[in-house]
Amino acid sequence: MVPRLAALLIAVALAAAPRPTIAREFRAADTQPEDYPTVQALQFMGRLIAERSGGRDRIRVFHSRQLGEEKETIEQTRAGAIELNRTNVALIGNFVPAINVLAMPFLFRSIGHLRKVLDGPIGNEILDSFEPFGFVGLTFYDSGARSIYTRIRPVRTIADLKGLRIRVQQSELMSAMFTALGAQAVELPYGQVHTGLATGLIDGAENNWPSYVTTGHSRLAAYYTLTEHTMSPEVLVMSRKAWDGLSAEERKIFRDAAVQSNRFMREKWAELERHSRRQAEAEGVTIVSEFDRKPFEAAMAPLYQKARRDPVSADLIERIRKVE
Repeated sequence: MVPRLAALLIAVALAAAPRPTIAREFRAADTQPEDYPTVQALQFMGRLIAERSGGRDRIRVFHSRQLGEEKETIEQTRAGAIELNRTNVALIGNFVPAINVLAMPFLFRSIGHLRKVLDGPIGNEILDSFEPFGFVGLTFYDSGARSIYTRIRPVRTIADLKGLRIRVQQSELMSAMFTALGAQAVELPYGQVHTGLATGLIDGAENNWPSYVTTGHSRLAAYYTLTEHTMSPEVLVMSRKAWDGLSAEERKIFRDAAVQSNRFMREKWAELERHSRRQAEAEGVTIVSEFDRKPFEAAMAPLYQKARRDPVSADLIERIRKVE
């Protein structure tokens, strides 16, 4: 009897003992290199989540297009094959219509204006609009202002763009924008732009200072015109399927960590942007800052007319413009 009693007591003790936590891994996709601010922000967010969940939830960041180009990773995130994704709003706008408003040309007066919009009620509304399309919007990341760079000639007037093959993101809105400017819009994945410039497949592209410099595009297309035509941010989304598997406590941990990663990223971004411009200047890049912006803005009228046909987009555009 004694051995049986001892065995029973041991079994009860083992059942009552705390079991080791099995960590869940959430994959996060980013096309940028490991030292880029968005990748660093995802890693920072991962550290916060691991700490606050007691190691139960962990993020593994796949940078440098390890999981594919942005268009591919967006589709995989929607399907639930990737749990988290950092992408530009222009690309995910093919899936979430409301987000296209943030990529509209010449909509934001400054980065300060953009941040007031994103950090306020309008930004929260836009993040909430992702859910019906298979995503959960967590936060926005800075992406600076996008400008045009070319390898053949500098762009000083809208006429200088005529006939040039300009790489744009795989986005209907971006293609329409550059077609309206008189260029030939060429949709290419981000990872193919360097080869496109080197081989003459494209005559130029458009992007922010860090992307222009860190990719080596500045050495292939040495004319950079500060059009600052869009200030579309990056957005961090989670697969709706992955989100549905989180408890209420875990959802709060993920949202709070995402917001904190936003602040972390902004500091890193500002530093990289300053460094990238200085590097471009040291390389001898011709920076065109004096040009007539009005014809560029006037050419965007058809895009705004089309956007205003949708009542939601029309309302968002007007509310954004009224933010002081």
